[in-house]
Amino acid sequence: MGIIKKFRIKSFKSTNTILEFKNISLSYGNRLILDNINFKINEGQIFGMLGPNGVGKSTIFNLITGLISPKYGKILINGHDATDFPIYLRTKKFKVGYVPQYGGYFNDLSLHDNLKAISEIIINDRNLRSQRINYVISKFELDSLKDIKAKYLSGGQKRKLVLALALISEPKVLLLDEPFAALDVMTIKMLQEIIVNLQQESRITICICDHQARDLLACVDVAMILSNCKIIAQDTPSNLVKNINAQNAYFGDSFKIN
Repeated sequence: MGIIKKFRIKSFKSTNTILEFKNISLSYGNRLILDNINFKINEGQIFGMLGPNGVGKSTIFNLITGLISPKYGKILINGHDATDFPIYLRTKKFKVGYVPQYGGYFNDLSLHDNLKAISEIIINDRNLRSQRINYVISKFELDSLKDIKAKYLSGGQKRKLVLALALISEPKVLLLDEPFAALDVMTIKMLQEIIVNLQQESRITICICDHQARDLLACVDVAMILSNCKIIAQDTPSNLVKNINAQNAYFGDSFKIN
């Protein structure tokens, strides 16, 4: 497979902001997690988040989905203040999809029945349900696996399944929590190509956090580094690795993308 960066799609990139954090702060007890965080993600962008363990990357995902609420600040989705919106409204009104690092599927259900179960929750029209299930099965080449229980799938097949489950609802924003963790090199390349193809074909805005810095930077348009409760750098991958603050806090001085 070629270097993923060759497949980045830039021609349709929008400057319209689809997701924005304004002065977001959050604490757990006396422990400060996020301190006056501000950032924007544009429509159609693949956006990455990097940083040490415990820096707040997964917390940002939980704030976007509505699982937790900030102590201060606002979360804007498509220009609307969604700070106090519950999870189901963010999913249905703003089309926010989430792929967790672990799980996200029913172990004892077949791949097809997993898709059917989720579609019955979020799609009222029975014919549309079948169309969406058939679409994602075809898209991810899962037809030969549709009768296999999820617990018997390989790591890469499970990642495909949770992506397919997230896409059933046709999200406009897709959050991927450590999608490359504990996968072999070929499976990571496959997922990178899937992510870039989703951007190209479906115009989905994608936000990824991961500890696999090279794998993340190979497929994002822009990334930010979190450290000590703040955003210390944000730029394109090639510029970010040269940023002195990013080097001091995260990359070190010998890190290379390729």
